[in-house]
Amino acid sequence: MIGVVVPAHNEEGQLSACLTAIAQAAMHPELGGEEVCVVVVLDSCTDGSARIATSLGALTLRVAACNVGIARATGAGQLIEAGARWLAFTDADTIVSAHWLAAQLAFGADAVCGSVALTDWSQHAQQVRQALDTGIFENAGGHRRIHGANFGVSAQVYQRAGGFSPLVSSGNTALMQALIAAGARIAWSGLPHVSTSARVDTRVLDGSGSHLLSTAEPGVS
Repeated sequence: MIGVVVPAHNEEGQLSACLTAIAQAAMHPELGGEEVCVVVVLDSCTDGSARIATSLGALTLRVAACNVGIARATGAGQLIEAGARWLAFTDADTIVSAHWLAAQLAFGADAVCGSVALTDWSQHAQQVRQALDTGIFENAGGHRRIHGANFGVSAQVYQRAGGFSPLVSSGNTALMQALIAAGARIAWSGLPHVSTSARVDTRVLDGSGSHLLSTAEPGVS
């Protein structure tokens, strides 16, 4: 079974599109009909995210941590217990491509780090887009960044590396360091494509929104 983890904190405006895209990716013919189980980890949600997740066939877990590392680790633990062999991670404001899961598995690697394209730049100055189009969010191979919105890993190797840490920030980096230390075979590619929101109301410290805001500081934008 393939498991997909989606942490969510009050994401009722974005979650439906996210889960619909994952459902399409789960039906890709290259998966050979393998079961795909989606878990939405509701972290301190007070909106309608739970209702939306349930209506679209996803399982839900609740945590009260305001910590994306804890949310991802909780979802991963549930899926591993249910028998998942592969874990794929994305975010509730992200749209995965139809071949997202198939592309991850096609590498035959222990972990796959995809890249991220941003959408709707209307809230940002042109200089911010120019800086980030050629920076950390470019949709190209050869990058060396782990995005929580586009990451896949063997459940066995994930456990060997200790999984996501309950860090307030830099949790992705910590996991990558642990994977490298564990001898994981890592693929870096733009093929498992996703697009994510360029919104300014960032939900995660040191996440995509934080990078956008830091780039838009006076003197940059």
